[in-house]
Amino acid sequence: MRNSGRLVLSGFVLAIALLLGACGSGPEPATTKKPNFLFLFADDQRADTIGAWGNSRIQTPNIDRLVEQGVSFRANYNMGANGGAVCVPSRAMLNSGKTYFRVPMDLHGVTIMPEWLAQHGYTTFATGKWHNKRPSWLRGFQHGKSIMFGGMSDHTKVPVEDLLPDGTLGNQRSDGFSSVIFADAAIEFIKNYKDDRPFYAYVAFTSPHDPRQPPVKYREMYYKNRPLMPRNFMPQHPFNLGPLMTCRDEQLAAWPRKKDVVSDQLAEYYGMVTYLDEQIGRVLKALDESGFGSNTIIIYAADHGLAIGSHGLLGKQSIYEHSQKCPLIFSGPGIPKRESTEAFTYLLDVFPTLVSLAGIEPPPGLDGKDLSPLWRGEKEEVRDAVFLSLTDWMRSIRDKQYKLIRYPQIDYTQLFDLNADPDELKNLAKDAGQAARIKEMTSLLEQWQKKVGDAQPLHVAETQPFEINLTGHKRKPDKWQPEWIVKKYF
Repeated sequence: MRNSGRLVLSGFVLAIALLLGACGSGPEPATTKKPNFLFLFADDQRADTIGAWGNSRIQTPNIDRLVEQGVSFRANYNMGANGGAVCVPSRAMLNSGKTYFRVPMDLHGVTIMPEWLAQHGYTTFATGKWHNKRPSWLRGFQHGKSIMFGGMSDHTKVPVEDLLPDGTLGNQRSDGFSSVIFADAAIEFIKNYKDDRPFYAYVAFTSPHDPRQPPVKYREMYYKNRPLMPRNFMPQHPFNLGPLMTCRDEQLAAWPRKKDVVSDQLAEYYGMVTYLDEQIGRVLKALDESGFGSNTIIIYAADHGLAIGSHGLLGKQSIYEHSQKCPLIFSGPGIPKRESTEAFTYLLDVFPTLVSLAGIEPPPGLDGKDLSPLWRGEKEEVRDAVFLSLTDWMRSIRDKQYKLIRYPQIDYTQLFDLNADPDELKNLAKDAGQAARIKEMTSLLEQWQKKVGDAQPLHVAETQPFEINLTGHKRKPDKWQPEWIVKKYF
């Protein structure tokens, strides 16, 4: 962890302070009550779209506040997906603490995070997106308002419903902007909460997922102060990724990608992030005013990243860094401020971390790791590598310096030195001097496949064509794109 000595020291100082308090020589702890948890969850947010993480072109003052007040996990990943709707397995892993190879996507028969917390004395509340079916939601949450079941919608016409007093879902409606609706529901819950039990509030925004339709003010601000083009921008991806090349996400702009089109979409995407950040600020303000802030741990994360021009792609259907790396921040009582770590983490680590912070034993069989020893200075790592996967097309392993990607369906391998080439542009796989490294990393990849329950072979009997050119490929907008986006991009 960056400033690891400082973190060890801060952990030591905290331990001494607690000891003195126990002996009557220091201040009494504010409370011995289990912490509340406020989980703020973005949708499709790249890890490089946070001002405090080094992006001077984006305005995220409220997420920046969480960075300043907590610990940033700068090498956090979604493990991947078994289909083009990457958010479904991502959320299944988050809520189960297990790899997507080990759980059904509707979470049937699997103990989930809110369910476990509820069984151990927590009041559970949710608003926003739930993409793993209604039965699992009903199993996990005791309270809920403005819940969206599904993957996406027009942000100004988001279909939502509530948990009714009789335990059923109803009051279906569609009004307001998604981020505002979900923030409003979270604020109402926080302001009206009177129970003595700790709470777990799950606030799952659908932004900055497309349609990239922030209010005019927020897109205009980035048309005037444009985001930088990705260093790995390409007009088209240089080789075949199978059906993922033409999935819904990838049809949001024509091939080849034009710089002015990608620039506009980036501006609109940044506008979505900034508008989301503003709503997060409203929730944080309500938490501060409620009096719960001193005993609430805030988790900020996103389900995965997004290409949006990188490598000639727009969506999250790849295992490049831009698409599976995503934000993760913890802040609150007992968590150091202004710290960051490059330790490898996954979203599925959130479940075991929260139950550890609550002093609860985890359910058996979790694949995730408790991350709290990292900020306590007890560990520098919880795993030595990151395994990534997507459908039957891609498998990857990365260590602190190198990343190997294997594409079984086209019999192709990439090797990147991420220290020298963080944008994954120079493939070293054909360098004779890298043969031993490739062999070693392939062996590590196969070990990880066994560990996570992945049966995909790294070589297949019949390969698909390597070359692909999508110039002129016919597209059509999905039903959720507003009229101005259809006119502009289709």
